[in-house]
Amino acid sequence: MGNAQGTQGAPPTLDTGVLRRMRIARDAMDREWAEPLDVSAVAARAGYSRYHFVRLFHEVYGEPPGAYLARRRIERAQHLLRTADLTVTEICMQVGFTSLGTFCTRFKQQTGTTPTEFRRRARTGDAAAIPGCFVLLWAGGFRERPAPGGGETPAGGEMTSGGEMSAASKNREGRAARGALA
Repeated sequence: MGNAQGTQGAPPTLDTGVLRRMRIARDAMDREWAEPLDVSAVAARAGYSRYHFVRLFHEVYGEPPGAYLARRRIERAQHLLRTADLTVTEICMQVGFTSLGTFCTRFKQQTGTTPTEFRRRARTGDAAAIPGCFVLLWAGGFRERPAPGGGETPAGGEMTSGGEMSAASKNREGRAARGALA
């Protein structure tokens, strides 16, 4: 089970099985940082109950899993604020926060400045920002939307009222098939 062992005064040591499972959970959070993550689901990947996982994660990494995930999301937001031409709201949603207020509060707690002020200070150089459409395309921000009425649409296509793909969708699909950026 991986109980902490050690002598009096010495820091506890965890067996390698516990460390391996904690690393699996942390890697999952690092891979899926932009998705809504449930602590119970991450704990299940590591093979622990929610409460045991939170306690072990804090013991191994020095912070609870929620704080770790929020810190990593803010770090990614800092990068996007420096380099991408997206609004603060778009960056908030892109890095996995669902509330702009929570994002701004956490950002200021971690960095000491608001996202807008951080961007202003970070963009004093000559480097141009990456257009937001490229960032969203790269990060999977253009997601398929279900058609009205619950029907499936072709990848990225809009449907006409008659159930056929719209002309714009056909054009995009044709350009994508030819290798052009749609």
